[in-house]
Parts: sequence; structure tokens; C-alpha cells
Amino acid sequence: MRVGVVLPQGWLEPFRGADAAAHWQRVVSASRSAERLGFESGWLYDHFHRWPRATAEAVFESFTGLAALAQVTERMRLGHLVLCAGFRNPALVAKMASTVDVISGGRFDLALGAGWYEEEWRAYGYEYPDRATRLATLADQLEVISQMLRPGEPRFIGRYARVDGAVNEPKPLQERLPIMVGGNGQNVTWRLAAKYADELNLDCLSAERTKAALPVIATRCEEIGRDPRSLRISVHVFMGSLGEARQQRVDELAAFAELGIARVMTGPPGLIESDDALDEFAEECLAAGAELSPKPPAAATIPPTTPGHAFHE
Repeated sequence: MRVGVVLPQGWLEPFRGADAAAHWQRVVSASRSAERLGFESGWLYDHFHRWPRATAEAVFESFTGLAALAQVTERMRLGHLVLCAGFRNPALVAKMASTVDVISGGRFDLALGAGWYEEEWRAYGYEYPDRATRLATLADQLEVISQMLRPGEPRFIGRYARVDGAVNEPKPLQERLPIMVGGNGQNVTWRLAAKYADELNLDCLSAERTKAALPVIATRCEEIGRDPRSLRISVHVFMGSLGEARQQRVDELAAFAELGIARVMTGPPGLIESDDALDEFAEECLAAGAELSPKPPAAATIPPTTPGHAFHE
């Protein structure tokens, strides 16, 4: 099992003070530290202002943020937890995703969900549809995006999204840009994941609840003749739900690994102020049997020789 880090962006934990440039450097520092410690991926939420209530504090936008992080990281994958389908035109999303994949050298995962934070929708001028409409919108958008990422002319007319021969060049560097669908809806979301996704991301489920979900997810794949093993399962959890004590967190992470979960995404509290929490969390992940691939130290620079000074290995 791999582990991804939810990077600090201000949505949950607030940045202190008003220095936006310093806030952004915290995001950059956390991403570099996560990569150095061997975490597999870095994630930003697709939210515009604070939760659970809007306050006048910095929250960085996720798509532009990931494009910038692609330039200051080298190895770890990057993605959203998760893009809200109602916020952007899907053909544009495919174009943006392809661009970020090129910028990152082929390290982008495209993750989508139906959206849920009503206050945020209305504050930014979006109509907030009912749940059925949001899910239907997600379905249409997944069809448009899937076509945009493939060779050929994309053509689709749905009720909530359409595309008519849009040119999406450059295509992603990855032969298949991974699509992740996020959500816990057994009847619609998991069927959409089975149809369109490389990965299904479960939101805030414990290992016990995840275990109960796996047979249902397998059934959703089998309904359309898909091998359930071809759909990766990941889980996004808030760090506090893993347990208050270190051993509780280790045991819960180990339980996810035992289930065959592909990756867990979470963010250690306090990361918005310091990278120190990442070191401790990395130790807990290793104790739980998770895979970390620390970045090797840079090769030592060999000083040039000068007359009268011999270099010896």
C-alpha cells in the first residue's frame, strides 16, 4: 500500500497572518518534504474557501496550485481530492489535465466527484443542483473527459455536458492518464467508477467499513463484465480518524494494507505550520507496512583537482 499526503492549502487548517507568499512557500516546502520522505503522491482539495464556514483566510485554488507544484517536485504523483464536476466545463478539464500531465512529466492523476459543499457553490455563483442532478452531471462529464483524452474526435451530447470535435493537443504524456472517481455512493458513483475509472477513492471510511464495501464494489464491476481486480481502491481519511494514539494509527493503516487498498491519502495535523509532522507520520506508515520510497541524497560533488593536490577515492 502506498501513502499520499494531503498538502496544506488552507481549507481545513487556517494559515496564520496575511502573508500569502509565505503561505505558498509552506505548500512548496511540505510537497518537497513529502517527496523526500518517499510518500507516493501529493493532493489538494478542490475547494475555494474555508470549511466548515467561510472565513477571510487564504485557500489556494487547486488546479493552478498543482501546476505550480509540478515544477517544484520530481517524482511524486499529483492530483485533486477530488475535482468537483460542477465547477468546470469537462472539455476544459481534460485540456487542463493534459497540460498539467505534460508539465509534470507524466505524474498527474485526474480525480472527479459530484461535489457537496453547498455554501461554497452558492457563494461563488453556482446553482446547487439536487444530488441526482449532480451525479448525472458527473456521468456526462466522465464521458466527455474520457473521449477528450483518447485519440480521435470527441463527440457526445448529454443532458449536462457535450463536446463536438474539440481538439485536445497536446495529449497527456502518459499513455493512459489515470482517472479516479471519488465518493461513497454504491448505486451511482461506484457504477460510474466501474465504467470509467482506473481507481475508486472512498471518502472517510474506516478499514472496517472499507472491508464491507469491497464486495459491493466488485459486484459493480462484474455487472459490466469488468474484472474487479482492474479497479484500484484508495481511501481518503482525515488523520484524526486513524486514531489518537500512535499504535492506533499504525494498526488502522496496517488494516487498510491487509485489505489490499492501493493507497491511503491523509494529511498530518500541523503541516500547515511545519514539516515535522511528516517525519513522524512516515515512521508510522513504515511501521504499518506501507511502501515509502525515500529520495536518495544528492550525489556528492567532487571538487576539481588543483596543481599540487591529488584526489584520492
